[in-house]
Amino acid sequence: MNPDFRPFRLLIVDDHPVVRAGLRTISEIAPEVTIVGEAATPAAALESVARLRPDVVLLDIRLQDGSGIEVCRQIKHAPAPPQVLFLTSYLDDELILAAMEAGADGYLLKENDTRWLVSALREVARGNPVFDAQVTRRLARPSADDARGGAAQKLRSLTVQERRLLAEVAKGKTDKEAAVALGLQPKTARNYLDRIFTKLEVHTRTEAALLYVRATAGDGR
Repeated sequence: MNPDFRPFRLLIVDDHPVVRAGLRTISEIAPEVTIVGEAATPAAALESVARLRPDVVLLDIRLQDGSGIEVCRQIKHAPAPPQVLFLTSYLDDELILAAMEAGADGYLLKENDTRWLVSALREVARGNPVFDAQVTRRLARPSADDARGGAAQKLRSLTVQERRLLAEVAKGKTDKEAAVALGLQPKTARNYLDRIFTKLEVHTRTEAALLYVRATAGDGR
């Protein structure tokens, strides 16, 4: 096992048995991953999270008898929640934004190969948000109501130091890594992030990072 890859526990949630069988190969490629369980329905997923305490939940958007987004929302409201990475076939703006609002730590498309998925899982397990390139491009587009302009206006409310910190977060760095990059104490960086979230009217690192992507898309930053 590569010492650079920390071990983590993974729960697979997908309502297709063939897909779940294919995802089991993750542990063959990445021995630091322990697959602790599988689920096909929202109820089974929530029960498994409570009982098995995974570090990461790999979750589909569409499930038997319900929505993966609602599962994510409930998971994230629990104490010490796991990271949640969506793996889906749906490249849909409303679903992507709903996943973000539910607290998702990443959103990947099933068309990616297994090695890319393993790499994404490793990042998410470290606390770094991971979004498919196609997802990021869609979210960075100006919308009919000028979403980019609105994002840019919010970004202008930040101080220079806050913008620098948000730029590091948008690169996928953890709070500690961003603090080191800017020569800050971790607690100071966390206080800055709290102020950033308030000013940007967001609740998670993922929302803040994607707002930054939207605001700076195409301006060379």
